[in-house]
Amino acid sequence: MESSWLIISAAMVFLMQAGFLCLETGKVRSKNSVNVAAKNVADFVIAAAIYWAFGYAIMFGDSYSGIFGTSDFFFGENADATRFSFFLFQLMFCGATATLLSGAVAERMSFPGYVITTIVLCSLIFPFVGHWVWYSSSDLSNHGWLKSLGFYDFAGATVVHSVGGWVALAAIIILGPRIGRFNSKKRLPQGSNIPMATLGVFLIWFGWFGFNGGSTLSFDDAVPLVLVNTCIGAIFGAIGGAVFYSFTYKKIDISMMLNGVIAGLVSVTAGANGFIPSESALAGLVAGVLFCLGCQLLDYLKLDDVLSVVPAHLIAGMWGTIAVALFCDPAAIGTGLSFTQQLKAQIIGITIIGMYSFGVSFVVLYLINRFYPLRVSRYSEMVGMNISEHGVTTELIDLLDSMKKQESQGKFSKPVKEEPFTEVGQIAKQYNKVIQRVNSEITTRDDAITAFKTSEMRKAAILESSMDSVITVTKDGHITEFNPAAEKIFGYSKKQALGIDFIDLIIPLKAREHALDSLLSGFTTSGVLIINRRNSIQLKRIDDDIFPAEVTITSSNKADVSNEFTLHIRDVSNRQKMQIQLKKLAFNDPLTGLHNRTFLLQALHRAVKNAENTKDDVVLFFLDLDRFKSINDTLGHKAGDALLCEVAKKLNSITREKDIIARWGGDEFIILMTGEFNDEILKEKAESILKVMRETVEINGRDIHLQTSIGISLRRPEDTEVTGELLIQYSDLAMYASKQKGRNQYRFFSTELAEQARTKFDYELALKVAVESEKELFILYQPQFDNHKNLVGMEALLRWKHKAEGVIPPSVFIPIAENSDLIIDIEEQTIRLVFAQLADWKKQQIDLVRVAINLSGKHLLHPYFMDFIEGNIAKYDIDPSLIEFEITEGVMLNDIDECVKVIRKLKDINISISVDDFGTGYSSLSYLKRLPLDILKIDRSFVMDATHDHDDREICATIINLAKSLGLSTIAEGVETKEQFELLKSMGTDCFQGYYFA
Repeated sequence: MESSWLIISAAMVFLMQAGFLCLETGKVRSKNSVNVAAKNVADFVIAAAIYWAFGYAIMFGDSYSGIFGTSDFFFGENADATRFSFFLFQLMFCGATATLLSGAVAERMSFPGYVITTIVLCSLIFPFVGHWVWYSSSDLSNHGWLKSLGFYDFAGATVVHSVGGWVALAAIIILGPRIGRFNSKKRLPQGSNIPMATLGVFLIWFGWFGFNGGSTLSFDDAVPLVLVNTCIGAIFGAIGGAVFYSFTYKKIDISMMLNGVIAGLVSVTAGANGFIPSESALAGLVAGVLFCLGCQLLDYLKLDDVLSVVPAHLIAGMWGTIAVALFCDPAAIGTGLSFTQQLKAQIIGITIIGMYSFGVSFVVLYLINRFYPLRVSRYSEMVGMNISEHGVTTELIDLLDSMKKQESQGKFSKPVKEEPFTEVGQIAKQYNKVIQRVNSEITTRDDAITAFKTSEMRKAAILESSMDSVITVTKDGHITEFNPAAEKIFGYSKKQALGIDFIDLIIPLKAREHALDSLLSGFTTSGVLIINRRNSIQLKRIDDDIFPAEVTITSSNKADVSNEFTLHIRDVSNRQKMQIQLKKLAFNDPLTGLHNRTFLLQALHRAVKNAENTKDDVVLFFLDLDRFKSINDTLGHKAGDALLCEVAKKLNSITREKDIIARWGGDEFIILMTGEFNDEILKEKAESILKVMRETVEINGRDIHLQTSIGISLRRPEDTEVTGELLIQYSDLAMYASKQKGRNQYRFFSTELAEQARTKFDYELALKVAVESEKELFILYQPQFDNHKNLVGMEALLRWKHKAEGVIPPSVFIPIAENSDLIIDIEEQTIRLVFAQLADWKKQQIDLVRVAINLSGKHLLHPYFMDFIEGNIAKYDIDPSLIEFEITEGVMLNDIDECVKVIRKLKDINISISVDDFGTGYSSLSYLKRLPLDILKIDRSFVMDATHDHDDREICATIINLAKSLGLSTIAEGVETKEQFELLKSMGTDCFQGYYFA
């Protein structure tokens, strides 16, 4: 819970970066917003990199006299989850400290200068101050030197905010004020986007819950009080700032309220765990007032702090740190000092940190500024740092260029208001010049007759070249204009159409009455045609062919009563055909013609929704073709496609017309049925599907015997919680269960299947963690004996001890590992454990015997398998003759030729090979002849009943004789009784293992 809370809190503090970004970009002039955003990203990246490399080490490494840390550089080695969580949380604090600087120096400090300042803050100041105050957070038995004096700063009112404020103060003194800040009668604009700045304050407020709440370092009973105090402080900080400013200046300033929130948050940060809510309210109220007074002081001193960082963070932080002594019980915060002692400790801490932070930053930045100016040039500041620093223009600047073109071309408009000190003001000034030119042009423009003739010529040109039909009619409906496009669409010539009633000419008979009503109303009342609206309607050509069209009607008169209307007509028949085709492509599988996944999901959603009213059952049959890949690989993809089309025909032949068949993907199909069903009907339907699917299909002259696995899920009317997505999931699970039972059959979904799937998923996740941790997997060794009961070998048995459930049987986790491709990692870990154990026994001078290790087919055929084996043999200095790999017969089914190559390489380095569980699998004599094997292991299923079952006894004898004839040794598994041992010994078995021995 400790790590979880720290991670959540760190994420919330990280959100403060977004808040500061919104606040600062909203509060600066738009011509500098991109620059401020870039600095916000840069300072966090630089701060995080420095803090990881050495800042954390200085702050929380092993302490040198309480002054600085000396360990944990390049943090991460040997750290546990708790330590990583603590590091991440503290990293966010460092980033927050660096971010404060950006707002104070905005609009005049160069980007490289800002980077330098951030490096100074994060390397020379913040980690040292943090060590002095917070080192005990890392090592409870030791304190930084200020902490040893009793100085207390719970979440960083001084360590984070005052430090950032001191560095900001040094920077603004060295940089000087912005151009026009104090030598102009007009104030510079206070922000380009106040709503954005307000959003930023809310994001900061939210992140501050993590800032203060996470400082408890665990989610305990103190957290709620900390969060309440945080919220109360912010509220009363806003009230204090707003009321004081309103009382002083007789007006409301939203900026004072926003900064008051931040000042209030800073003020409760030092004692958030020791205040009570009423004390937090007082602290926030005073902080809001002090913030306003601090702003006045900066103005008096002519110090230009763009975002009022110094009053909001430095002054409020100092006040909040003093408030710890004034309000908090020293026993409650763990210092145990008297009021006087605590006040003295707080004052000393504030003073020392202030002198160090301001002194170091001022001296270093002053020296750097002597040789490398930290401030941009006057021109860069005037034009805006978006352009000068980053080459980024804005829409307003582009618009200014457009308006200059309008001025030269004589365009017309009206004057706009001029606002100084902004791009908008520059645009307005230039735009008004354009207006003056327009007014002069108006006095000399051409007479109305020339303009009218020009307009008529332009109208004629437009009509002639228009791609749409344009028909002009009188208020009585008679055609006065009929352009070439209309001639082409309707088949009439212009001469034929002029003077004819357009309703008789192009409106179909059944729609003429409604069209006449629309005409008589001036196309203003509801009907077939409405003015100034796109109307969909059926029209007719000269040959009475009906086609769909879109008609837009406009009036050519400005009076209330129109005398002429223009019909803009577009033939949309091709578009409708295309829409139909696109819809078909969107909802149908192009190969089989069946519905696709998108259509099925929509239909399933409707079926489930309708079932709530109709009380119908909803059934899904999820089909997967068994071993379809082998058909593709053998006959080719064209044959596979042809087979899928045959499957579609089969499914169409046995389903109802209202049933929906969809190709889900690849060789998977889904049938959706609705209606009333019982189990018998569903079983009959499943059997009929299997029957038709089993019918022979001829592809490329070959008879294909297709088999299918089916999963069935059912939603009854009362199953209101079952969605369409769940039905697909359930049928998919049932289909896989059908495959696991042997394929070519069907299975209904049950809750047990879901539980098994969840359990398997949980095991798979836990197994991955176990493999990565290398702590939960361990090896047991079962000895192997010869006829004289001498120890001749051992088998390494991998076991998994689950943290919650104890030892999990290999029969459970090995199949999961094989299906999820974890088997290679597990076997590599097993091999390393066995090799390490052999090396240890060798070091202890214990007589070594051969150790057998189980090996999967995936691992055996892995391209880097031999490199791994040879590398670890060399690493642990193992004699390869001590190693035996056990493989199962099923491995040979994958790639017998490749198996032979790999096994020969193992034999070349003197590693033995045995076949495990011989007789239970493929059991082909051909691979026994080809493979360079050493041992056959008789499966325990034959050994178990060999003493009283004639068939098992004969199988054992056959395997032993076969091995001897091939020159192989035999090992009998599962020997548990003396009778079994004696029997197998008499048959000539070479070695034994089982509970009879150990």
